[in-house]
Amino acid sequence: MQTPNGILPVDKPAGWTSFDVLAKLRGALGTRKLGHSGTLDPMATGVLAVFIGKATAAADRQLNHDKTYEATIRLGLRTDTGDITGTALETAPVTVGESELKAVLPQFTGELMQLPPMYSAVKINGQPLYKAARKGQTVERTPRPITVYSIEYLGSPAPGDYILRVSCSKGTYIRVLAEDIGTALGVPATLAALRRTQAGEFGIEQCHTLPEILAAAESGALESNGWMLPIETVFAPLPQLHVDNAVKKHLLNGCPTSHYPAEDGRYRVYGPDGAFLGLAAITGGVLNVEKLFCERD
Repeated sequence: MQTPNGILPVDKPAGWTSFDVLAKLRGALGTRKLGHSGTLDPMATGVLAVFIGKATAAADRQLNHDKTYEATIRLGLRTDTGDITGTALETAPVTVGESELKAVLPQFTGELMQLPPMYSAVKINGQPLYKAARKGQTVERTPRPITVYSIEYLGSPAPGDYILRVSCSKGTYIRVLAEDIGTALGVPATLAALRRTQAGEFGIEQCHTLPEILAAAESGALESNGWMLPIETVFAPLPQLHVDNAVKKHLLNGCPTSHYPAEDGRYRVYGPDGAFLGLAAITGGVLNVEKLFCERD
């Protein structure tokens, strides 16, 4: 297949790192120019948006970084990693249940301060915290602002296990949220399972498994089956702006266009043939290119 440019939503399997997914796709897609947004822990599954070719430049420019997870919290256990892959640090009888859990959930919605876990990729003094954690070190951390938009109780699949649907901002650690909920209940708690069902503009219904993607790439179907989403998908909240050839030429050359007849603001811009060109902004009636995602003529 031709070297693609686009975004491929992958349903990440359990036991794989986000980097493992990229490594597996490089050969199948015929390019090393791959990136992703929103790292998932190895135990987690679900939405991982893989940015390919020219789309890699869009990963850090996404407008929507909010996430939705289905998380299983296990009461009565605390581990060093905050999930069941870690070493047990504390166990205790579970003296609370569904009604007590539901009662404390409202205090974990809204704007909160959250302390990043030691087992995380957050860098302090240039070093990821997880590297210090693996050496048995504890690094002083500063709580960070997060927003939890909603927490919905989904049921109990087993005694002591409870499933929650959490919608939250970028930077929210569900492992920490699970532990904090346990603290509010007066029992240790850890994360037993995690599935991301929404990441920005991408939902689980758009995702395909690695075996499905690899098979489609081998057969050539990936070029035409619609699984590869266009770059502009991540800019869907921005209004469209269609320009003529003269303005397109200005944009491609990095030249401003004065007295442009449109409201000030950011736009996703399309040429006269309907092809996506990139991002531009109008300020004081002057149109300037922000980022191009097309080939210059």
